[in-house]
Amino acid sequence: MINVGLIQTKTYKSNKDGINQISKLLNHAGEKKVKIVCLPEQWLTDNEIEDFEVEFSKFKKIAKKHRMTIITGAFYRNSKKGLKIVAPIIGPEGKIVGHQEKIHPYDYEKKKVIPGKKVKIFNTSCRFGVIICYDMVFPKVAETFVKNGAQIIFSPSRIVKRGIIPWESYVQVRSLENRVPILAANVENQRFGGNSMIIDLIEKNKVMIPKIKKAKGEKIIIKKMDLKKFEKSRKIRYTDAKKFS
Repeated sequence: MINVGLIQTKTYKSNKDGINQISKLLNHAGEKKVKIVCLPEQWLTDNEIEDFEVEFSKFKKIAKKHRMTIITGAFYRNSKKGLKIVAPIIGPEGKIVGHQEKIHPYDYEKKKVIPGKKVKIFNTSCRFGVIICYDMVFPKVAETFVKNGAQIIFSPSRIVKRGIIPWESYVQVRSLENRVPILAANVENQRFGGNSMIIDLIEKNKVMIPKIKKAKGEKIIIKKMDLKKFEKSRKIRYTDAKKFS
């Protein structure tokens, strides 16, 4: 069993203000023995961050204190090849253990953002993958993560209000397709629609049913999960799919 969580954020006056506020929720998560927690995409005021080590120094201390992994969200970062959107992951030792790049830049992002090419599996308290926002639309992304060993998927997202209904559908379908729990974190303010969700799966008479837990307002939601319970159903699902390939 593992405690996992996500944090739904709102609008903050500055990066410092946002990080100070969310640090309180992260400490609360640590006190509740949460092992992995996820934040939304581009939830800070300044989303093009020059130095993740400096910007998230407070989060690093919290991660180390509670032996917790923090998916800090997803942000613009300049690289030698150009501008990318990446999700920095802080491990339980209080160090950044890697980044997942956004594979499918959305709409206006295509003009300036270089798409990522690889999915990465992180292994701290369990094996997990990070799907950044628009990547959730594409079935192959989630499938690749799971077939490469992800036991659970976290998704930093920033979804406008009019996009909430299709987004909820995509997250549930990716979870059902791959027999994997998904935690999708969103921003809630005048433009973005919140409804951050944890998708767990319950099997009843050989039918897998999504069990959904949602956030309202600035909030952390937590779920205790048995990740091993999905393995048999996942194996059957992928075996059946091969018959039609």
